[in-house]
Amino acid sequence: MHERQDDARRPVKSPLPATPPKVPVTLTAATLQIVRADYRDAAHARALIDLLDAYARDPAGGGQPLGDFAKTHLVQELAARPQAFSVLAFDGALPVGLVNCFEGFSTFACRPLVNVHDLVVLASHRGRRVGEQMLAEVEAIARERGACKLTLEVLRGNAPAIKLYERVGFAGYQLDPALGSAQFLQKWLGES
Repeated sequence: MHERQDDARRPVKSPLPATPPKVPVTLTAATLQIVRADYRDAAHARALIDLLDAYARDPAGGGQPLGDFAKTHLVQELAARPQAFSVLAFDGALPVGLVNCFEGFSTFACRPLVNVHDLVVLASHRGRRVGEQMLAEVEAIARERGACKLTLEVLRGNAPAIKLYERVGFAGYQLDPALGSAQFLQKWLGES
């Protein structure tokens, strides 16, 4: 896939919303902490696994619990990959959000890019700008790494996630409108 930074064509938004917007409940800095995960820290490792398991069990994550192999090996495998990083959100001592990211490379820009691979916020904390704050930290890390852009995939039916991503500046990917938007495809290779 080509990664040109051409102007994205965005629909023109009406200056007035059709209905009054909801005022989001933002957690205060005193209770919400956004941190770069330390894969060597036992509390961070446990939070990462528990939050990813919650995401996997959610319909948006496939509706199945995280497998035992992943629960046992994921943190050490992430730690072994310098291109991987994670961001955690804590409400006091309670882990409430996670973003897992991987650095890739844009051949057209000849610079790194960062792919947001997983983003989860516990149901109890959705609608409180936790995801937005975690994505701001991801963007800061991506800029530190010299990345030219952030990428992610999202299911078309996950309207709340799409709304979040658009609010923080993500847009559909296309080079030429005549060729349409990019699609995310996969091919499973089976077990080794």
